[in-house]
Amino acid sequence: MNNEQFKSFLKKANKTVFNEDGKAVIYTRVSTKEQAENNQSLFTQKKYCEDYAKKNGIDVLAYFGGSYESAKSDERKEFKKMLEFVNRRKNISYIIVYSYDRFSRTGTNGAYISAELKKKGIVVVSATQNIDTTSISGEFQENLFHLFSQFDNNLRREKCVSGMQERLRRGYWVGTVPFGYTNLNPGKGKTPNYVINEEGKKLKFAFKWKAELGITHKEILDRLAKKGLKVTEKKISNLLRNPFYCGKIISSHIQDEIIEGKHPKIVSEELFLKVNGKLNKSGYGEKIHTDADELPLKKFIRSSKCGTPYTGYLAKKKGLWYYKNNRPGSCENRSAKKLNAKFAALLANYHITDEKYKEPLKAIILHLFKEINQEIIAQSQENEKKIKKIEKQIERLEERYVFEEINKTQYDKFKEKLEQEKEQFLSEYEKEGIQLSNLEKAIEKALNYSFKLSDMWVSGDLEQKRKLQRMVFPDGIEYDHENDIYRTFRTNAIFDVIRSFSERSENKKTGNFQNKLKKSGLVLGAGLEPAR
Repeated sequence: MNNEQFKSFLKKANKTVFNEDGKAVIYTRVSTKEQAENNQSLFTQKKYCEDYAKKNGIDVLAYFGGSYESAKSDERKEFKKMLEFVNRRKNISYIIVYSYDRFSRTGTNGAYISAELKKKGIVVVSATQNIDTTSISGEFQENLFHLFSQFDNNLRREKCVSGMQERLRRGYWVGTVPFGYTNLNPGKGKTPNYVINEEGKKLKFAFKWKAELGITHKEILDRLAKKGLKVTEKKISNLLRNPFYCGKIISSHIQDEIIEGKHPKIVSEELFLKVNGKLNKSGYGEKIHTDADELPLKKFIRSSKCGTPYTGYLAKKKGLWYYKNNRPGSCENRSAKKLNAKFAALLANYHITDEKYKEPLKAIILHLFKEINQEIIAQSQENEKKIKKIEKQIERLEERYVFEEINKTQYDKFKEKLEQEKEQFLSEYEKEGIQLSNLEKAIEKALNYSFKLSDMWVSGDLEQKRKLQRMVFPDGIEYDHENDIYRTFRTNAIFDVIRSFSERSENKKTGNFQNKLKKSGLVLGAGLEPAR
């Protein structure tokens, strides 16, 4: 019998079909206004993209961006405008960018947007990163570029957070000037000088009225209004609960730490505690203080509905622990045992399934990170050389002074100059530099953890559990009570790569992924230089 009769039963391949017209749009951007005004980056990006289109015979229909837009979020005006344009048109095949970090630096979300565009026949191509995104290995490479752009953001963010933590621990508030205070020494990097302003002096009455008279918030608001201070009921509630006004600094950047601030107090500690004692007796703002081993996810989980962190409690009659959303009327209670088990299952998604993948994956991550951060790494190495050179000059200067080749005045003069130069390069190195040895250690550590991540979390003590969960999900996670599922905010980029790699390695039975990965430009050769 002829097989031609069975052709109508053939299954259609589930693959991306690109629009035949081959039209494109070009998207360019820089991160800051200063970059847009002071350098030629936008011009360079546009030129490379146009050259790419010309070389590949692609007609460019429109240009987007051409301005400064931070890619830490995909809620960008020009970016959204560009997406709306390509989604409306039927003849767009390509979005051309200078590099994938110009398209997005949001990691998995950037990869998701790219995947959704691909379903519609639109592919994101980089003018400077030559990969075939229509292949499985090429798509994997593109996702890695998105993830490591996010990783670079996270590195910068951590450096910024470290500086904020240091300032907070020294007793100085960071961020918006608190209500009731004026900063007499404003400016980036300057030591703040907070003084109590007229609003702060009037706020002090609110504390006294609450503590001594026990009046309601509404009555307090009426009295404050007569003194010329108008605030909302929600705001006065928050102000009365803020320890900053009795000299204490408490911040999410330094969890579980209470710092003595260097700002003047509006009220005494005794008055503040008295006010909040009255509030708690009324049941308003009551908190359940538990730090049990059974509640490692306390304050790490937030409600997807309202963003309130979950606390916990023990149901004494049942002898069971529960996580609880403290927002009044939320009714979001859930068994601690079940949520802990669900979290362990979530961590299992970040496991490496086979030891043989460890070294190739480590090489892939390192190679890609170096490729994305070539300029920063080169600058770091240059600064490192300069620091070592200055250290040798200082050593030589000391020798000359010891052997009386120069006098004390000359020694002091040149040593001070060299120390200043060294401090300048050290500051640049610590602020913007990348230490590859530290990165290698971090990758090695993450890969080793990944073989047994969920098991380590389950068997670890409370402190170990919290360190592990913060390492994988630095910003915590959300819990959707209604659908009983976790949602992640930001994942450590290394673990995101591991998850992506593990998911694809599950397809190894077909042979497609492994065969194509071997041909990928990401796989390193036998020598020191990456294979091309």
